[in-house]
Parts: sequence; C-alpha cells; structure tokens
Amino acid sequence: MDVDTAREPAPVPDPPTEITRFGELLRGLDPGGTEAQTLERITALEELKSAVVAAQSGEAVAFEALRIERDRHNRVPAIDCGKRAGDEVGLAKKVSPGSGRKFLSTARSIVIGMPNTFKALSKGEISEDKARIMVDETAVLAAADRRKVDTRMKRSLEPSGLRSLRAEVRALSAEMDAEAAAKRAARAESNRRVNLTVIDDGMARISAILPLAQAVAAYESLRAGAESITAAGDAGGRNRQQVLADTFVERLSGQTSATAVPAEIHVLVEAESLLSDGLVPAWLPGFGPLPAQTARKFIVANEAKMFISRIFTRPDDGQLVGMDAKSREFTGRLRQMITFRDDLCRTPWCDAPIRHADHALPVAAGGATTWENGSGLCASCNYAKEHPGWKHEATADGLRVTTPSGRSYEVTTPAVVRRMRFPRPEAVSEPGGSPPGPDWRQTFSRFLEPDRDEARRVVGKDQPQEAAQPDQPVEYQTIEPKCVLPEQLPPRYCTRAEKIAGWRSRNAHRRPSAQDCNGSPVERQLVRMVFGPD
Repeated sequence: MDVDTAREPAPVPDPPTEITRFGELLRGLDPGGTEAQTLERITALEELKSAVVAAQSGEAVAFEALRIERDRHNRVPAIDCGKRAGDEVGLAKKVSPGSGRKFLSTARSIVIGMPNTFKALSKGEISEDKARIMVDETAVLAAADRRKVDTRMKRSLEPSGLRSLRAEVRALSAEMDAEAAAKRAARAESNRRVNLTVIDDGMARISAILPLAQAVAAYESLRAGAESITAAGDAGGRNRQQVLADTFVERLSGQTSATAVPAEIHVLVEAESLLSDGLVPAWLPGFGPLPAQTARKFIVANEAKMFISRIFTRPDDGQLVGMDAKSREFTGRLRQMITFRDDLCRTPWCDAPIRHADHALPVAAGGATTWENGSGLCASCNYAKEHPGWKHEATADGLRVTTPSGRSYEVTTPAVVRRMRFPRPEAVSEPGGSPPGPDWRQTFSRFLEPDRDEARRVVGKDQPQEAAQPDQPVEYQTIEPKCVLPEQLPPRYCTRAEKIAGWRSRNAHRRPSAQDCNGSPVERQLVRMVFGPD
C-alpha cells in the first residue's frame, strides 16, 4: 500500500503576534513561590532582555538597509539616503529621535563589526551595557582592528565587570593603534560642552566638560577668588561652598551680585501664585517647575529690572490662547508664545530644547504662519520634517508625525503651567478639527487639587433652594471612648491664616517703603500681598 507522506507545510507563526502573546504571558505570570524560583526567573528574564536587545539591533540594521534602498529608488541624493532612519527607529522604540540614532549606530557596529559581542548578547551572556562599552571603547579603531579586539575579548566579556571591561578594552584599543589615544583625546576635546540640568527643590546644575588642564585652571581661579572674599570678611555669613557658588554666578553672568539676574528669564506663574499665596508652582519654559513660594521670592527680591506680561489660558485645560502673524516667519511675540506652549521639542518622546519655530504644513504647500500651524522643534527634528516621506500635521492641541514607513505617532499639547487639574488628554484631535472633548479624568481632576481651608465654603441659609443638593443618607458611628476637645488647640493646629498673620507681625520691620518700590504699581501690589494692607 502506497502512502503519500507529503504533508502541507506547517504555518509559520507571525513574529509580532508571537511576541505579543509572550508579553501577555509575562504580564499574567504570578511571582515565584520560593526563593530559588524567583532568582531563577530573574536570571532568565535578564538573559531575555539581552536577547531582545540583540533582536532589536538586528531589526534596526535591516530597517536601515531597506530605507537606504527605498530612498535610492526615490532618487534621494546618495548622501541623504537613510539619513533619517535612526529617527524612525527612535519613534518605533518610543524614545527620542536622538536616542534612536544612537541606538542604530551602536547596533550597526555590533551586528556588522563585532560578531562575538553580538553572539554573546543574543545568548544572554552579556548585558546591553557591556555591548555598548565594547562599541564606545573601540570607536576610534578601524573595522579590521575592531574585529581583532572583539575576538580577543571573546572569553573576557561574560566574567568582567563594567569598569574592568572598559579598562581592558581601552588598553587593547591603545595597543592596536598607537595613535588611538591621541585620536580619542582629540575627539573628546571636540566634544567639550556646557549643560544645564534641572534638579530638585527649584535648583539646577551647570556642568562643563573641558580639557583637564582648562578645567583645573578654571576651578583654581574660582577657588582663589572665593577664598579672597572670605579672607576679606565679605562672606556675609555664607560658608565656603556658598561663596564659591555665588562667585561662579557673578563671573559667568558679569553681574555684581548673584541675586541680580540681568539675563532674560521667562517665568510663567498663575496670578494667584504670584500676587497671593497660591500653591501652583511656576514654570520655566524648557526647564520645568519652580515652587510658588520660591518664584515669589525670586520676583520680589531680584535686583534686576523686571517686566510682567499677562498671558491668557483656556480654563478647561490650561492651554495658551493663540495669536497669528502676518509675516512668513515665526518671530516676536508669536514665536515666544509657541515656545511657551510647546515647552520642549514637540516631536513625540523628544525632550530636546526648542531651537526652531516652523510651519507644520510648509509655506510652499499652502501653510500659514498661524498659531495652529506653528510647532516648536529642535533643529534635528525640524530638518527631519523636510526629509522626503515625513509629514507633520499640527493643531494647537497636538501634533501627528507620519514617517516614510507610513506609521503615525501622536502627542498632545500639555498645559502651559502644570497642575493637578490639567491632566494631559489621551488623544489628539484630528488636524483641522475641533479639540477633543474632556474625558472623565479632566471632569473629576479638580478633586486632585490640594485641600485649602480658605477655599472651603459653608452653604448659608440664604442660599437659593435650587442650588442645594439633595440630602444623602449619612451613616453615623459612635466613637468609644468619647473624644473631648480642648478649649484651645495647640499651636500646630493653627489655621494657615493665623500663621500668615503671625509671620506678617514678626516681619513688619522688613516691609519695603513706597520709596523702595520706585513708584512701581506692581511692586506695591506685591508688598501688599506679602506683608498685608497698610
């Protein structure tokens, strides 16, 4: 009896479907019941993370090759073929385009130039951090020398720690190329820069990456100046580090006092937080929040000239009310308003500072210089927008970015001053359409606001009956033992108004006079709000 053993080929599972299914398995996985089980799973998941990074790297390199081929067929100049592939990779990873470009560059080096590192990463023998160290420390080597270092480090990848791995690879790179150290030093010197990082409690950190000799010279000069101030008795109660910080500010800004800030600094603050005792923090566009009390102190005590402008926001979501311009470019007040509205680069997941204010729909395609069609972008994202296949569709409420691959990414515009009652909407409106309707989070977000005693109101007997709410059944519970309230509460239970009155009485001698206000009505209003009526 003849039997045909030929069978239909088994269906090949779809990778994205299988990945999604495995993700659901992990999300529904209960924690292990024993110590051995939990540690075993932690190790397995860590190895899985490395395998996922290796797979992502391979997909990123394959995508770049496909994008280059597509751009070549579309007659894009050879120098620009695949130039923005990293931006698309970043959006697909839900990170900034800059992070996507860096990931693609690292993936290209690992997949193409370092086969042993890529194999170890795929097997879960090393972490992503180790693979990145291998790439960074061999960046100055030629492709052939990099492959030799990759082969030499084959047995050292897994047992080495991050610090020892970096030191060993750096030594091998210097051995492979006698000029590698000089190249590295020259490359590092070309990357000298100054960064500003916002930290906690209304503070920030300024850091400079400089050649070692220059950094030492700058610090020694700063230290000598601070020590001379302390030796002359001009510290004014400040400690050594405080004098050093104030001298740093004075030398960089050219001002005579660290508290007089002559540079143009924009502080967005609600009227209640500025002129009263509001709780909503102020906002420095591009940098983040500043506590309300700190903002009031900065504005009142600053010795530099100050201008206060009114900016109107919508009451439902806190977004700025827009304006238009008749010129082709975004300049002046309109550019400033767009910078305030978008705060940082508007591209999804890109937190770079705004450098360009440009048209979402280009002028050549009929785009107008309006509030709706304007977007604040970093330089890289604005150049990517002009690359073939990229498309930006914007309203004042949000932005949709479409990449050459046809994928779309949406982002909504946040409130100009972040506060509890203005959560970011879930979805952006269609370009050219009306803003999205408020969802339940926005409807009930007012209950997230901090409790304030002076904001509570007692319904009087003379209130209209139609405004009263129907009585709800209330359950009473007897407290045993019965609570006896003292006739006078301890000081820690004083109301906020009593605390403010006590502070004003203790600091009445510090109240600025009319002459100190220089005739400014704004300063007189601030004095009345801080120290009370005359």
